[in-house]
Amino acid sequence: MRRPRGEVVMTTAGDLMVIRPRRLELPVWLIAVGLVLRWLWRGLWWCLRHPLAVALVVAGVSLYREFGRSGVIVPVVLAAAVSALWRWRHESSWWTWCAGPILGRFRQLFVYRRAWREAMTLCGLAKVYDHRTVLPELLRVRSDQALDVLTIRMVRGQTPEEFQKATANLAYAFGRRHARVYSERPDEPPIRSGYWALVLGAVDRLRFRDRPSVVYLVVVRTDALRTLVDPFDVPSVPDFTALPLARREDLRHWCLHLLATHVLIGGATRSGKGSVLWSLVRVLAGGISSGLVRLWVIDPKGGMEFAMGRPLFARFACKSFEAMADLLDEAVTVMRERQTRLAGAVRVHTPTLDDPLVVVVIDEMAALTAYLQDVDLRKRVAGSLGLLLSQGAGVGVLVVAALQDPRKEVLPFRDLFPTRIALGLTEAAQVDLVLGDGARNRGALADQMPRWAKGVGYVILDGIPEPARVRFSYISDDHIRELAAEYPAPADAADILAQVGRETATEPTRPPLPRQRRGPLLPDSLLNILDRDTDGGEPR
Repeated sequence: MRRPRGEVVMTTAGDLMVIRPRRLELPVWLIAVGLVLRWLWRGLWWCLRHPLAVALVVAGVSLYREFGRSGVIVPVVLAAAVSALWRWRHESSWWTWCAGPILGRFRQLFVYRRAWREAMTLCGLAKVYDHRTVLPELLRVRSDQALDVLTIRMVRGQTPEEFQKATANLAYAFGRRHARVYSERPDEPPIRSGYWALVLGAVDRLRFRDRPSVVYLVVVRTDALRTLVDPFDVPSVPDFTALPLARREDLRHWCLHLLATHVLIGGATRSGKGSVLWSLVRVLAGGISSGLVRLWVIDPKGGMEFAMGRPLFARFACKSFEAMADLLDEAVTVMRERQTRLAGAVRVHTPTLDDPLVVVVIDEMAALTAYLQDVDLRKRVAGSLGLLLSQGAGVGVLVVAALQDPRKEVLPFRDLFPTRIALGLTEAAQVDLVLGDGARNRGALADQMPRWAKGVGYVILDGIPEPARVRFSYISDDHIRELAAEYPAPADAADILAQVGRETATEPTRPPLPRQRRGPLLPDSLLNILDRDTDGGEPR
């Protein structure tokens, strides 16, 4: 028997009851009207979200109707000529305002959206809610010469750590080798000045506002770190808060904030630690020759790394471990003298010609802290290093150390280095030992450096917990010889210890406080026995 339409039918099969509700059937004309209204609304919303594209299309159609083909070809040729001239005169602004938005929109539509559902699902970032798959939403793609910055709205309940753990998966899912995830916008707001500064500042506050539901996935489209980085220019007066040492993936310079900090460089053999150290020496060369900076260098490898630049250094120890320990002790002496003189006047030392910045550079630090056979000498070195790392930054006595093995038993005071650089390492656990816990999950894959990546490392940018990938400049032997000949240290550079002999603020003497005499805490019976023994057997 045929089931009637539009009724509730209940059938029983044993104890099982199946209920089919009444079905509502709409006429075809009503469905067609609904689809047309839906498409119209979507088209209107798209036009509101893309006013520039709509304006270009309207202008092109109008010109074509008015002038024919020449009305379209001539503006396109003029726009191309203006774009070429713009790129030739100022390429950075051309990428920011012209090529970057166009390329980003193109890659958003034809690269990332096509693989978005598959990538989010296979990388484990899709969620299931109410029997429905919920995907993170791709909001925008910004491009520049080397990077694509994807702005992603997370699914409710997700955290940036989930994206950071899947960083490598996301990079390969979109056909690239390197990517990084930032919980905050990776670029900084520009500094505005002039007539429109107030209006543009309000726009920047809106653009760079805090958005906890959004993460930024930076995909390296073109690896700008594959080519060698030429040495940077030597400034006559170094800026200790921004010393250019390396090139970033976005082709900008990475600058080291050296003032009031210590620097730890971790990297395996032949990973490029010398590039970091000599890049630092190069940008400080102008201050070395003027007397604003004093370099005290310790090279436990017998001078194989630093002997070529000996004229640049105020103090140099490379063969005798006793001399290295003496150098560290003298650095502690300078630190103590400055503490006594500057206490109550300033909290952070400002380098001057009278009070220069003292930078103690130590290559292969493990040779002094772990592999030195003389136990007493090793303890002496460890004591001096502990004092310098814990108290020397504020008075201008800084430590820059490089080592291969960052384990705790090799470097017990690793946590006293505020600034850290991780070059190529041999184990995944060493990445967190150098950069801090969780750095590898946030994208610092220093244990997966390719063979060509000498001088490539990961650093922590100021104010951003996620690591950045940089390549330090390559300093050849000829460059070192030129530095040593052109920027030698002053003849009296080694006499900085003479400042200890000048008059300083003496410590105020405090009179000793009177103390009450108290007897020993003994019972009276024991006191009587002791008195009887001392007085010949009779109590006093």
